[in-house]
This record gives sequence, C-alpha cells and structure tokens, in this order.
Amino acid sequence: MTDQVMDFVRAAVISGELETGKLYSVYQIADLLGISRSPVRDGLLRLEEAGLIEFARNRGFRIIPTSPYDVAEIFSLRLALEVPAASRAATSCTPELTEALVALEKKMRTAAEADAEDEFFAFDQELHDLILGAARSNRGRDIVNRLRVATRLLGVSTAGKQRTLADIIEEHSPIIEAVKAGQSAKAAAAMRDHLTRTGRLLVTQAIAAQGLDLNPDQLWTDLTQGY
Repeated sequence: MTDQVMDFVRAAVISGELETGKLYSVYQIADLLGISRSPVRDGLLRLEEAGLIEFARNRGFRIIPTSPYDVAEIFSLRLALEVPAASRAATSCTPELTEALVALEKKMRTAAEADAEDEFFAFDQELHDLILGAARSNRGRDIVNRLRVATRLLGVSTAGKQRTLADIIEEHSPIIEAVKAGQSAKAAAAMRDHLTRTGRLLVTQAIAAQGLDLNPDQLWTDLTQGY
C-alpha cells in the first residue's frame, strides 16, 4: 500500500489532480484511496525523502514545484549516469538485449503512430531502464527513475511542441543501433546528444512556464558543465 500511495501521488501530480504548492492532508489521500492513514504517511515520508513533497507542520503536505535549475541539475545527473551506461551496454551487448531493444523500438513507433503519448513515454522509460540494466547500473536505474518522476512533476513535455514523438524516436534510434553493433563510443555520444537535446528543451520550457527572467543556455551550461 505504501507503493500504491507513492504511485498515486506521482500520477495525480502529473495529471493535474494534485497541484504543486497547494496543501493536502493525509486524511484526503487516505479517503481517496480507501486505505488507512498509516501507509499514506509511510508513502509520503518516502516521497519527502526523494524531495518531491514537503510537510507543513500540523497542516498537511505540499508538492514541491520543480524549478528550471532542478531540471538542469537532473539532466546533469542523468548525463553522468546514462552516457557511460550506454557505452558499457554496447560493450557487452547480448542477443537477448538486441531482441529487447528491437521490440521496444517497435512498440515506441506503434505508440507514436497512434499518438499515444503516455504509452510512448512508458516505453521510453523502459528503454532507458533496459540500457542501464544491461550496464549493470542497478543503483543508477533507481536514481534515473526517480529523476524522471521529478522532471514530469513540472507538467511539461517536449512532445507536440518543439518535436514530435517520431522525432524523439529518431533520437533513440542511433543509441539502439550503436548498442546493438557494439559501438561503445557511438552509443555514448548518441545518448549524450539525446539527453542534452531533451534537457535543454525542458529547461527552456520550465523558464517560460514559470515566467522567469533567465537565460536558458547560460543556466544549462552552468549546471551541466563537464558532462
């Protein structure tokens, strides 16, 4: 039930059912899920540890809004973890990994053709997770999955704005092909290009959405320098 609470809060924020900055009570969440307050508190405590919510003493909790600085930092961490992971996955690619990569790319293309954005990004996450797993970066997988949730709490997406779902697939294809071919340097470079493009777009969107007077290029450079 603790995991159920965490999944509910994440999904509700992404869908807009729960708003960032607004106070909610443990009782509200317990009533919505039809469960006792104890697992709700446990789930919220874990979300607090992940930096997604904060408690207001005797008043409830609120969702912490993710700032453009957070987005840039998140992608600097993803670059540090996923670029070398792509290289290692290519170095040790197996027939089973190749088969799984091909299957996921096919699913992403099918979802893109149907304009099924939620399904598409579920497969997108599965693909990144698969590559991290192939690189034996198990802690990295957990960290990246939490970072992706934090990014989605912004409520922004590059899909349908600066690029289509088909465009996003074309960023993933070089990663997949390089891993399958055992080309570690190309896999790393393709992953870096993909994450950099995504991160820069999301930083720009976050600045615009929050009406901040910031230079997105400078912010990105400051927080991702070295990656």
